[in-house]
Amino acid sequence: MRFLPVNLDAMLVELADLAQTLALLASLQNKPLAGVEELVPGARTLLVRWRPAATTMARLREEILTRKLDGAAPAAGRLITIPVHYQGEDLAELAALLGISAAEVIARHTGAEYSVAFTGFAPGFAYLSGGHASFDNIPRRATPRTRIPAGAVGLAGRFSGIYPQASPGGWQIIGQTPEAMWDLSRAQPALLQPGDRVRFVDIAKAGYQAAPATAPAPSSAVPGEASASALEVLATGLQTLIQDLGRHGLAGQGVAASGAMDQAALKRANRLVGNASNTAALEAVGGGLQLRSRGETVVAVTGASLALTLTEAKGRSWSVPSHQALALADGDTLSLGAPSAGLRSYLAARGGFCITPVLGSCATDTLARIGPPPLAVGDVLGLRAPANAAVVGWPETPPAALPRPQDTVTLDIVLGPRDDWFSPAALALLCSQAWQVTPQSNRVGLRLQGELRLERSVQQELPSEGTAWGAIQVPANGQPVLFLADHPLTGGYPVIANVASYHLDLAGQMPVHAWVRFNQIGVVP
Repeated sequence: MRFLPVNLDAMLVELADLAQTLALLASLQNKPLAGVEELVPGARTLLVRWRPAATTMARLREEILTRKLDGAAPAAGRLITIPVHYQGEDLAELAALLGISAAEVIARHTGAEYSVAFTGFAPGFAYLSGGHASFDNIPRRATPRTRIPAGAVGLAGRFSGIYPQASPGGWQIIGQTPEAMWDLSRAQPALLQPGDRVRFVDIAKAGYQAAPATAPAPSSAVPGEASASALEVLATGLQTLIQDLGRHGLAGQGVAASGAMDQAALKRANRLVGNASNTAALEAVGGGLQLRSRGETVVAVTGASLALTLTEAKGRSWSVPSHQALALADGDTLSLGAPSAGLRSYLAARGGFCITPVLGSCATDTLARIGPPPLAVGDVLGLRAPANAAVVGWPETPPAALPRPQDTVTLDIVLGPRDDWFSPAALALLCSQAWQVTPQSNRVGLRLQGELRLERSVQQELPSEGTAWGAIQVPANGQPVLFLADHPLTGGYPVIANVASYHLDLAGQMPVHAWVRFNQIGVVP
């Protein structure tokens, strides 16, 4: 058993095999350790995240070492049949790699029974162990695709898997299934659960009838405890989402926390209008958001440095400050200008928005497709009646130094858990070279580009393991990806380091074309 640092509040426990990993997971679930907030199983690792005020890495390590890993094997679960159109874009290439025909790849994939070892990556994504021996070490793609369609069936390492939603990914895609892996309208949203058995069938050789379409989930915007006031969306800018502090504690279902990219800014906005810190607010990327007040409302805008313009119903306009409460009269329009520094702004409204939580949170997870859809022109956001009478009357101090395009920002990092997979030259390069934020970046992660690539010293496939917000994952192309709020829970590319938890809000404000330099810090054991 090895203990590998991940961040100031997380570590990776590496075990001998999948059986030991599942045994430790069961032990920690049956008898939890004080302060532990999240457990994410992998092929032979367990990601443990804790609350630093409640425990330490050293204490957890000592307690975990006392756990016995010789429990009985779990009972076999349901047998589920998955129909597949075997027309995947990597099928021919994979067949050539294995030295067999595409037809033989299909025969081997359909000729075995699989079991759901664990879930991760995204809600409804199950890691399926078993299968033909020739599939035991399938390499991932050198450069992960930015979009793989929902239902794509892929192979990587020793696992088969099915992408529940359209998402980035690096698995070898051999087909696609029409079955829904994740459906919030079902009592149990994930089709596949740990312990279930799975068989794949070739639709071309077996009769298949599509299941009746599931009724769409009800809209997230509901009257609820609505007041007479609302905000009407006149323009959305690049993207505006509903965000709170996220849905924590659901890693066992493959659900990441998500939430606001700059959590301190969200808390400041709520504090200014007298809301609880976790109240859902609007997260706007860039400028362009315009809202019209229906009735009298109180709002506050924090986060990125930008100009705000208030326009009365009669047409008179003037500039108003951010980072303080603003009273809007009926018909007033508030417009957010383009940021001069930073990227994301947060608009909180007194009382909060009338949004129905999904799995305990109103946050929009763009990777998992959980939560309210992005705002659209014409949406009317009802507001709840305020729970408190007071509004903070003094302004908040905005952050001192938010990044602008072409600025260079230094982020502290903790090396690991897979820094030993890289050459000494690569470890030195990570912190000596500047990395530029590319336009392919989003809430899932910052895709970074450097003049020189990070060279791996270990070339084998990494069994899928848990990843944290802030992980710096390095695909085979040597250009790192910095995971952000909507990152996958598990991944199969090595993580060379993690951005220190206190710099995650700053990472969430990095605009395209800004530069990042990494500064290594130590970890208190």
